[in-house]
Amino acid sequence: MTSARPVAIITDVTDLSVDPAVEILESAGFAVHVLALDRDPIVPDAARSAVVALAGYAFLGREFFDALPDLRYVGTASAGFDMVDIDTARARDVVVQPLVGVATQEVAAHALTLILAVERDLVAAARGVADGGWSESYAALPRRLSELTLGLYGLGRIGRQLAAIARPLFARVIAHDPYVTRAGDGVDALVTVPELLSASDVLSLHLPLTPATHGVVAAAELAALPAGATLVNVSRGELVDSDALVAALDAGRLRGAGLDVLGGEPPRADDPLRMHPRAIVTPHVAYLSERSLEGYLRQPARSAVAWWESAHAR
Repeated sequence: MTSARPVAIITDVTDLSVDPAVEILESAGFAVHVLALDRDPIVPDAARSAVVALAGYAFLGREFFDALPDLRYVGTASAGFDMVDIDTARARDVVVQPLVGVATQEVAAHALTLILAVERDLVAAARGVADGGWSESYAALPRRLSELTLGLYGLGRIGRQLAAIARPLFARVIAHDPYVTRAGDGVDALVTVPELLSASDVLSLHLPLTPATHGVVAAAELAALPAGATLVNVSRGELVDSDALVAALDAGRLRGAGLDVLGGEPPRADDPLRMHPRAIVTPHVAYLSERSLEGYLRQPARSAVAWWESAHAR
């Protein structure tokens, strides 16, 4: 006998537990199916009547929507929605709700940490001490931040938060965002892309991944940065042409790169950015804190339940 309960699916299991989300959905009356679409793209018959889906890492394309004709809501576990075929979702009147604001402070703080770590060459310094050396092993000559310009490529929540916490350290903060018309606190000026690139001693990326932004920082953009610039990316690895970045680092064109994301994660074992002496790479953990983890575990399910209850309010 078919259950009268609405059906929800969790598309795949990420590095976070699905148990809290399952509990919230079931408590709201949903029958929940946890799938593994990242490994097996087939939606089982029992899940085909789903009206709600919580997305993980698996890409949800046309075949996914074809398999779920009753689907009306997709909630993501990140501020981006590059794991969803947005055009197909819109064509079928499916609401796609990104998870926003949960880790704004954490990601901005991580970006600033990477900036400081690259500018001060902290990893090499710590490694030198661990290897038995002391000040004689420290070969870097750091720059004074108060003489540098921080450029923000993207001025959403995280970009604005980074501007606010970094502004006291830098000579000026500039930004480019085609959807922003007022600089706001911490940003001295909104500029064009060419102006941003030519003036940014430190360039930090805060863009969503879309067809238009894929590879938005490639060889030409890296060459346009001031000599010795630092690049920081806490958004999506695919924003940057990794081959061009490695070439710029190898040539000494850039001081370094601070990266929390890489194209294709986890990266292959021989990815040259893993151990590049001018790169500091962290394993996509910028979002993480005790407080933000609570949001990632529970907020997508809570938002889905709120949408369902609103859509069916009498």
